[in-house]
Amino acid sequence: MKAIVVGAGVVGSSVAYRLAQAGADVTVVEERRPGGGTSSVTYAWVNACEKLTSEAYFRLNFAGRQAHEAILAEFPGANWYHRPGVLQWQDAEAEAGGRDGSDPMAKLEQLVAWGYPAEVLGLDDVRRLEPEINPEAIGSAPVIHYPRDGWLDPVPYSGALIGAARERHGASLLEARAARLMLAGNRCGGVVLEDGRTIEADVVVNCAGRWLNDIVPAPEYRIPLAPTLGIVAYTPPAGAPLRSALRTPLINMRPDGGGRFLLRSNELDRLLADDQGALPGHPLAQELMRRAARTVPALKNVPVEAVRIATRPIPQDSYSAVGPVPGLSNYYAVVTHSGVTLGAFLGEAVADELVHGRSRDELSAFRPSRFFN
Repeated sequence: MKAIVVGAGVVGSSVAYRLAQAGADVTVVEERRPGGGTSSVTYAWVNACEKLTSEAYFRLNFAGRQAHEAILAEFPGANWYHRPGVLQWQDAEAEAGGRDGSDPMAKLEQLVAWGYPAEVLGLDDVRRLEPEINPEAIGSAPVIHYPRDGWLDPVPYSGALIGAARERHGASLLEARAARLMLAGNRCGGVVLEDGRTIEADVVVNCAGRWLNDIVPAPEYRIPLAPTLGIVAYTPPAGAPLRSALRTPLINMRPDGGGRFLLRSNELDRLLADDQGALPGHPLAQELMRRAARTVPALKNVPVEAVRIATRPIPQDSYSAVGPVPGLSNYYAVVTHSGVTLGAFLGEAVADELVHGRSRDELSAFRPSRFFN
């Protein structure tokens, strides 16, 4: 099987690696660099605890979490997956757009019932675990601790998987922009590049994220998306000994290596008007820094070092869309807002379906066909 994978973010790199490992002749088309698109502008929490809107979606994300643990065995010495734990309090889950976040204890009860590692901590327990956190930022709110949760470094992950796909399994990486799918009637025969070159294939797997529909010339084959803007800010090395990731009403923050911290907030994301002005002086970046200092006082005099803004791909109904698009043969789409969590699992699942002909039940509720009547 000759396969083209468009996009080399967390999802595309995972798909390319598993397809090549399964014996497909894979060409990856990426105009930037592995992990260089939206994958590099994300909080990157690998989790299922924010996916309680349906049990099927929770189970899918739990499978993603497990797949990230399993793939480490194939990459000895890999240091892209960090699991020191995550602390969450008050209405952070409501801010994240999950199920009713007004009752954290109800959320904890549901997670425990579904087998997710989670526990509630008192303020003294939190202080012992992370003494740098300002207790006033927590107040009397119960704190949920996810002791086995953590985050991914998306760029090293994507680069490692693309590298392994090439070196171990003969895949090719083409640094070019895909302009459009090659369509002949209701069949996809490959991809036309921006410079006019064409690449033929038995199947095209579109993992282009927010750019998914840009290469689909016929509107009847486009998956409806409802993208959102997001901003992340980075500190310089700060010297604050915080190990856990935090999900709070004020700020979502986590270590980002070398003593740096990554900062973001869904609330502030909603105030973004466009993707311009990604500079340290951006007003929302400065507000992120103020909120971080209120949560961890040791950051009081730390400046913003860098800022990134991206458009995040979200299918119209917020759930992942993975599978063939009705009416167009030899075309397979993969688009999700949970790309970091699901990437490793989706690589396995797509290879199973396209190379081995095994339909994955975990994807049955998340097919693109639901958008097409």
